[in-house]
Amino acid sequence: MRLNTKIAAVVLFFTCGYYSNAQTITLKGTVKDSLQNPLPYANVIAKPIDVSKNLQFSFTDDDGRYKLELTKNNTYTISVSYMGYKTANFKFVATENSQKNIVLSEAPNQLKEVVIEMPVTVKEDTITYNTNKFVTGEERKLKQVLKKLPGVEVDKNGTVTVQGKKITTMLVDGKKFFGGGSKLAVENIPANAIDKIQVLDNYSEIAFLKNVSDTDEMAMNILLKEDKKQFAFGDVEAGKGNQDFYRTHSNLFYYSPKTNVNFIGNLNNTGEKTFTFKDYMSFQGGLSAILKGDGSIYKVSGSGFSQFMETQDVVASSNKFGALNISKTANTKLDISGYAIFSHANTNTFTTTNKEYITDLFGFFEDKEDRNSTRSILGIGKFNIEYAPNNKEQWYVKTQIKKTSNLLNNGILSVIDAETTSIQTTKDAIVYNINQNIEWHKKLSKKHTFSVAADITFDKNNPTTYWQTNQSILQGLIPVEQSENYVINQVKETKNTSINTIFKHYWVLNKSNHIYTTLGNKYVNESFSTYDSQQLEDGTENNFSSAGFGNNLDYTLNDLFLGIHYKFKTGIFTFKQGAFLHKYNWELNQSTEVIKDKVLLLPNFLATIKFSNSKKIKVKYQLKSSFSDASKLANRFYLQSYNSVFKGNEQLENELYHSASIFYNRFSLYRGLMLFSGFNYIKKTKGIQNEIQFEGVNQYIVPILVNNPEERWSFNLGIDKKIKNIKYHVDTKLSTSNYLQNINGLIINNKSVNNSYKISAKTLYDEFPTIEIGFEQGIGNYTSSNQISKFITNKPFVTVDYDFLEGFIFSFDYEKYNYQNKSFNQKNTYQIANTTLSYKKEESAWSFKIDVQNLFNVQFKQQNSFSSYIISDSKTYILPRIIMFSVGYNL
Repeated sequence: MRLNTKIAAVVLFFTCGYYSNAQTITLKGTVKDSLQNPLPYANVIAKPIDVSKNLQFSFTDDDGRYKLELTKNNTYTISVSYMGYKTANFKFVATENSQKNIVLSEAPNQLKEVVIEMPVTVKEDTITYNTNKFVTGEERKLKQVLKKLPGVEVDKNGTVTVQGKKITTMLVDGKKFFGGGSKLAVENIPANAIDKIQVLDNYSEIAFLKNVSDTDEMAMNILLKEDKKQFAFGDVEAGKGNQDFYRTHSNLFYYSPKTNVNFIGNLNNTGEKTFTFKDYMSFQGGLSAILKGDGSIYKVSGSGFSQFMETQDVVASSNKFGALNISKTANTKLDISGYAIFSHANTNTFTTTNKEYITDLFGFFEDKEDRNSTRSILGIGKFNIEYAPNNKEQWYVKTQIKKTSNLLNNGILSVIDAETTSIQTTKDAIVYNINQNIEWHKKLSKKHTFSVAADITFDKNNPTTYWQTNQSILQGLIPVEQSENYVINQVKETKNTSINTIFKHYWVLNKSNHIYTTLGNKYVNESFSTYDSQQLEDGTENNFSSAGFGNNLDYTLNDLFLGIHYKFKTGIFTFKQGAFLHKYNWELNQSTEVIKDKVLLLPNFLATIKFSNSKKIKVKYQLKSSFSDASKLANRFYLQSYNSVFKGNEQLENELYHSASIFYNRFSLYRGLMLFSGFNYIKKTKGIQNEIQFEGVNQYIVPILVNNPEERWSFNLGIDKKIKNIKYHVDTKLSTSNYLQNINGLIINNKSVNNSYKISAKTLYDEFPTIEIGFEQGIGNYTSSNQISKFITNKPFVTVDYDFLEGFIFSFDYEKYNYQNKSFNQKNTYQIANTTLSYKKEESAWSFKIDVQNLFNVQFKQQNSFSSYIISDSKTYILPRIIMFSVGYNL
């Protein structure tokens, strides 16, 4: 079977290569002005005389070179255009590979319609794609359109990258789409509404700050067709599957010059989560990105919102999702907008895990079954006011409210040394979060600009947890009384109030020299309380407070900081260096009182080497300081789980670590090349590590501050190369981590090394299925003391997208997992496949779709992980095969 797969891959590579060479020829050359200066980013368009054939295009690189791949024996009209120059036109018959150098004459009054015709225009930090030059009309959503644009990639999670850089903000006609996250946009905006797509590098919401702020943001702006700008449009879809599976989805949009309304709704029980924890993170409030980066981090206690991190690998689920986004332009100076998001998810999961505990030189093993039933309800509401009295002043007022209600029922069956323990856990939590933010940005003159901002956040989390078991747990660690059935109760509450204020001054000495001054203050007040007890069979309560349990901590941290930075540019080099001076004061009030203060200087450095718009190197360094949340400072015991007791350390101070990175990216349409690579390094000089005492599987944990506890680095390299009509992709990642662990009084040096690579080839023919075939391998090596564990996952994969006949679209994806646990000589193989066939008649509002999820009816997926002292090998069970028939209607 393995040999047949390899033979098939080789045959596909050579067949596609032969087909490409046989069916296309290359026209290449240069585009220069009359003085023989190269004209970068000139558009070269090949229009077939036969209008049924597809247009081909290229744009020149930094040296003015272009390359066109043309269908053999076809006749084309070649148009070469550049802003401010007369368009050159000539006819070309594609009989053999040819070279044609072109000279353009200046035309200062060149009409704008020539620019509009260009498939791609590049101007400074903005790339504009004229999408009708790339699409076929078969595309359904924005995601399918983006996949056809050169240099643009969309992954299965909805993350969009352009030339290797991640899109951080998504806009529609210049307005944020549901807070700016990419997933909701790519999965829901109809393809037939899109006119152009702009990519805005070094994006800043405030236009007059763009040239002085050092934002690393990248935005994508979806420009709608004129007939969609005062029009209601969208689509609805409903599907019914086997075994009572169902899915309904709706996207409704209304755009007018002054009012925009978007609604997205989804109901399903197929494991499809429209809104995940990753999406939630993009809806965080707080200061604008340009006002962050002082190097000081405060870790807030974990809230119940993390319940939304659940995976799609479930055995049963029910999801309800609704989102409404409204923006209103009151007048030329005032914009009002807001959104409301609601999500209700019920999921069941089942996982079996083999765990190896690294507790001493030998360790021990645990076989564990884990069943979860969760109910997560989330609501988010945000209201924004943007006021610009003139083009040199900008106000923002933002209010956000979030609430979640989470209920978890967990059943664990644990087997250690032939002894079985059953634990039932119930956890109920309601979490509130309120954020108020106000910002004022003002450009006083060409030389002086400033920003002032204040941000207030209140967060409350009060989880209640019950553990019920047939055996005494945490013996020797908690004072339980003998009983046939043990019920342990915990009530925990965390309240957090943070107030951030900041003033930033931008002083432009001249075009190449800037000085930035920052003055700010961060204030945090957190209260943390716990109450642990045992419910006895006679209805009374065994309070654990006499054994050192029960916390009531009030924690205050104040951080006053001043930053000065100097930025200068010389040639292709841009440097920014400076430092933040922090004055920390913190106070803890519990059974004892602790008052401390500290002054730290945190330097940082940024260098950019811009060889051209398509080739850059960026180097960063920063010394960072990180303070723990109150839960790690509470000086009395509390339960972390059914098998761990935690006691904080009130003497903890800040972690201190070096963070450095270097990134390189190169993009060349002429060479059909996109390359990006990065190296990241983190070295902790002072870090917090857990000191752990094991008694069997039970753990007693105390955090301590140690010197040089951890060092991590990672490297990644991605290369895309287009040769004729085949795109080849290579991606490799390597990461390593070394850290110390204090377990049972022994200092253990842990090391993990993970490396992976992915290679693939993808066809790009106009009248041929888009087929991608590839291979991915991941290798994990974990070393702790004298114990070594090694895991290998091999994954060949195939994807097919095919538009055929008129209105039919077929898609298929297949992955075969070959999993090996080298330490135990275990092997497992499983195959995951999904397929879809859809039909939509041209100009018809109706569409029909059949899709099959988990085609081979696989029962589980297998994976490994490595934490501080546990190596896990787990099986996660998944939904069975789902066959769904859906009907859609376009409004």
